[in-house]
Amino acid sequence: MSLRGVLLARHGETDDNREPIRVQGFTDTPLNEIGRRQAAALAERLASEQIVSLWSSDLSRARETADIVGARIGLTPRLDRRLREANRGDWEGLRFIDVEREDPEGYEAWRRAGDQFRFPGGESLREQQQRVNAALQEVHGSGALPALVVCHGGTIRVMLCLGDPRGLAAFHEFEVPNTAVVRL
Repeated sequence: MSLRGVLLARHGETDDNREPIRVQGFTDTPLNEIGRRQAAALAERLASEQIVSLWSSDLSRARETADIVGARIGLTPRLDRRLREANRGDWEGLRFIDVEREDPEGYEAWRRAGDQFRFPGGESLREQQQRVNAALQEVHGSGALPALVVCHGGTIRVMLCLGDPRGLAAFHEFEVPNTAVVRL
């Protein structure tokens, strides 16, 4: 099934998105003031899109972004846990530079990504892709299109990998800055 009419937007900035970047995953980090301003700017960019439905990850950084956008476009976000970032397990809360230093083999596997990569104590990119795809198929199947889905960088990347012949090995090839919008 095509996901035409579904737009994905990454949440605004959190303190953990600033250098040195921390692994967030399921960790529920809020937006910072820059992230709130980014969310307001996102809302203005999307005001003319005639969005019919608004969906969001239940993590606060995405939920708050969706609330700010929703207030501007007159929609209340529907929350779905399946739209979360990957469960990054034992790495959550660590800085990526520390993961690289303390677990160089794991970090190198992460940089290669691919179907076989699993976060230590967490989920695989394939598992994340399957749950996100299932959620987005339901969003599309609702018929309430165009739909905006506010989620996470990794969530967007695993979906972009579905359309790439390299599959999940292309994960790190996609740049998804805060409040980027991707049309599926």
